[in-house]
Amino acid sequence: MSRNRFSVFGLASVAILASAANAQMPTSWKSVGIGGGGSFFAPTFNPFNSSEIWLSCDMSGVYHSTTTGASWSLVPFTSIQTGPNAPQVQYTSNKSTLYSIGTTNGNQTPVTSTDGGSTWKPLTTDPTGQGAWYLMADWTTTNRLFVSDYSTLYFSSDTGKTWKKVVAGDNNSGVVLGGVYFSGQTIIAATSLGVYESTNGGSSFIKMSVPGIPTTEQIVSFAAAKAGTTTRFFAVTLAAGQIWGGIGGDNYGNYKGVYTLDFGTSSSWKKCVSGVPAGTYPFYVSMARNDIQNVYLAGSCDSQTPVVLKSTNGGQAWGNSLLTANNQNVATGWQGAGGDHQWSYDQLVFGFEVCPTDAKRAAFTGYGFCHLTTDGGTTWQQTYVLPSDQNKVNTLTPKGKAYHGVGLENTSSWWLAWPNTSTMWASFSDISGIRSTDGGSSWSLNYSGQKLNSSYQAIVGPTGTMYMATSSNHDMYESTHLTDSRIDSGTGNVLQSTDAGKTWTQLGTIGHVVMGVALDPTNTKRLYASVANSASGGIYVCSDITKGTSATWKRLASPPRTQGHAFNITVLKDGTLVATYSGRMAPSFTDSSGVFVSTNGGTSWVDRSAANMHWWTMDLSLDPTDAAQNTWYVGVYSGWGGTANNRGGLYKSTNRGASWTLVFQSDRVGSCAVDPKNSKLVYATTETEGLWASVNATSAHPTFNQVPSYPFRQPTRVFFNPFKPGEVWVTSFGNGVRVGEQSSP
Repeated sequence: MSRNRFSVFGLASVAILASAANAQMPTSWKSVGIGGGGSFFAPTFNPFNSSEIWLSCDMSGVYHSTTTGASWSLVPFTSIQTGPNAPQVQYTSNKSTLYSIGTTNGNQTPVTSTDGGSTWKPLTTDPTGQGAWYLMADWTTTNRLFVSDYSTLYFSSDTGKTWKKVVAGDNNSGVVLGGVYFSGQTIIAATSLGVYESTNGGSSFIKMSVPGIPTTEQIVSFAAAKAGTTTRFFAVTLAAGQIWGGIGGDNYGNYKGVYTLDFGTSSSWKKCVSGVPAGTYPFYVSMARNDIQNVYLAGSCDSQTPVVLKSTNGGQAWGNSLLTANNQNVATGWQGAGGDHQWSYDQLVFGFEVCPTDAKRAAFTGYGFCHLTTDGGTTWQQTYVLPSDQNKVNTLTPKGKAYHGVGLENTSSWWLAWPNTSTMWASFSDISGIRSTDGGSSWSLNYSGQKLNSSYQAIVGPTGTMYMATSSNHDMYESTHLTDSRIDSGTGNVLQSTDAGKTWTQLGTIGHVVMGVALDPTNTKRLYASVANSASGGIYVCSDITKGTSATWKRLASPPRTQGHAFNITVLKDGTLVATYSGRMAPSFTDSSGVFVSTNGGTSWVDRSAANMHWWTMDLSLDPTDAAQNTWYVGVYSGWGGTANNRGGLYKSTNRGASWTLVFQSDRVGSCAVDPKNSKLVYATTETEGLWASVNATSAHPTFNQVPSYPFRQPTRVFFNPFKPGEVWVTSFGNGVRVGEQSSP
């Protein structure tokens, strides 16, 4: 929330304004993207209802389906956030009582839900000090669970009120909790440090001394099932010393073997790798709790495609279950053999689970998607586009086909452009961009000429020609891309399209990361570009864009203090240039960011930065209702570790940057957008606090309130459809694009 709003208005005023804002804000935001930009982890089936599935994402989102993946919803970030180290959602004997790990502001906290996952709260006591890596709960009760930090495994028998240490590793390799087994007073915890057993309900644990797994190997994954009087264990091992707390499926290269043990009757672990193909590297093992014959392995292989193996005879022999060649038994979306992206895009398995109560149901995740089976691995199907859009089993995936999203959207999006009433271009990282020809209902990769990782901005000229900023670097000016070394290696250029984004061609050559483009309203042949590079970055100009590939670019003078990290470029109606330069770390934040103005075509620049803009400035937005273009808003991020601290917020100027007022105090504000029909309504995007809005933005002391209907923590920009009043679109860093309908002011 805004940290200064209570002192200005008081609680009663805030409540009234919040109510007014909610009456105007969209009550829901539909996800319309088709996914593919982030990694998914930890698929979980509800053992009480196998149609219900959970997923976690490295972009903070927790996704939930009650339709076997035919549609997904995002759990609001205010309830729970997650990351690549989050465990599977842990069910107990009560379908409403769940456990997991929530990750907020870099903390990894054990959490519980008592309403089936709608809301979450921290456990009473956290032995990890918000540094939890693994959490597994007893499915036969509601009160027993394990949790670990990087190096120590703990056990609780009273819902996390008190804990006891089970085993501790060192700070180098830590401890991996591969899996657990509960049966009355018997509790088994299989870890990288050994298998630990309790025969008294967890009061004490001892390390089992069952031979068979060499000391040169360590357990990374474990599964158990019981049928009749037989309890069967399976374990996947990696090379000893090559395993650590939090290790993920992308570290499969040190795979050593698969082992099985009939608990209580076998005298040793038995290696069971018959049928595991050479060059295949299992990482996960999973099985239903009541089926000791049907067992699955998942991982990767030398051809860098996901691998799922299955045994129907308790591990005596394994066979390929996922047949990716020609999509032999997979109904695909836009990823697949022959498609817009091959199976190598997903590359490997990052998460895998068999439904605990139904061995016919299993799901795996990778670098972009989720796939599942409901028939025991005979066939698999995608879960990221509408089932009616998916391609038939045993057919090549077509290129350029349009798909409808189903909410499983994990991609970073930066910009939206409308070349006409029905066509949209969405600038993305990782998938370059997507295009819609039906007003944003369905999307495709049906375009040519843009092959770099990211497109950051696309604009439409007065004749309909589009211009776009492209880059080989993703996530520019986020916290991971602020150093020269991360930016200077990137390439990029300006592209143009005369057919509404279907075909792109290069406009001259720049050869460095391009972040933004702007046409000069005083000269139809002139285009500016903002370029990121410590040696060659800055504002560039092309004086004759009609020359196409033969056009030339000239680098303009550098504004004072700047060191090449150019971001926005805007040209006002009178030809004035306004540029923002964003954050730079070397190794701490340098005084080289801010807002700069030129009234002579970039020959010289004036520094119009407020004091807090010197370190990590983000977007500059114009108020479209101000015909004189004097009203500007600028988003600012706070840095860390020194002079860049505590600078964040949204700043406003009514005199072209001569003076600034902080109108919304937040740790990091990325951008804002003013409703073109109502200057009182302003949306602001934040890094971790979601979408905010003010309905009194023209007042001397505007109030911003969080928009509760928007579920994701980091929207990036807000756009108003120029052809449909009231239609509001929001891009995001890791949840694609959402659209909402706004009521009249």
